Amino acid sequence: MPRQGRGGLKDFAVRTASALVLGAVILGVLFFGGVWGLAIATSAIAALCVAELYALARRESRLPNEVFGLAAVAAMPLAAAAYGPAGLTAVVGVLIVASLAWHVLFRQVRLTDTAVTVFGAIYVGFTLAHLVLIRQLDGGTLIALTMIISVWVNDVFAYIVGSAFGRHRLAPSISPNKTVEGLVAGSVATVAVWVLMGLFADLALPAGWLVALGLGASVGGVVGDLAESRIKREAEVKDSGRLLPGHGGFLDRFDGFIVICVVTYYLLVLAGVQ
Repeated sequence: MPRQGRGGLKDFAVRTASALVLGAVILGVLFFGGVWGLAIATSAIAALCVAELYALARRESRLPNEVFGLAAVAAMPLAAAAYGPAGLTAVVGVLIVASLAWHVLFRQVRLTDTAVTVFGAIYVGFTLAHLVLIRQLDGGTLIALTMIISVWVNDVFAYIVGSAFGRHRLAPSISPNKTVEGLVAGSVATVAVWVLMGLFADLALPAGWLVALGLGASVGGVVGDLAESRIKREAEVKDSGRLLPGHGGFLDRFDGFIVICVVTYYLLVLAGVQ
């Protein structure tokens, strides 16, 4: 969900242009890169996100093992492409064992350092790797496209409605510019995207599941967005990085998307998509 009311139309235009360029790259990889192209792109994005997350953790005197975390995050989408959910789970298992060994061997390592190492990799890499798993499902390319479009539409409608009509703050102590009105507008728009794609693009899913996917994406996006905002507040920074104009860092851009990927995948599994 966008930062409503921040910087006016100029900032929104920069933010939108940046998102469109990034979206075009992702869509290009989705349609023309195959599973492995998507996995490689996802690995790169996840690595940039977790590097920013670990930088935030260091501001709070945490010392994550970035070698382990970055290696695991980069490996997760590739393992998902090669071996599916089992490969993804295997990488998580190796990360946990390696991090525990690191904790045992070096007495200066604290529990918080080990926890941040593992959590950061799972929070970013494990979740984003589900985009690759979605791509591997029946009709996965179209489903992934729908998910990406729904995220963009959610951002646009939440910003426009929240800026024009927002009166009730959603989480004022965490992200004061987000409103309940923006949340509702974004959620309605997200559900509409899933339903319309189901009607006109033949997603082969019942209407009830299309609505559930739209609502799940909306809730997941809000949770991811607010969680990242809370992390930044604890680290006392405005943005996670500076690489993306109008967004800040990669984690700022993908904070909601990483949660949406995992929520969407398991809703699809529950719906019987294989």
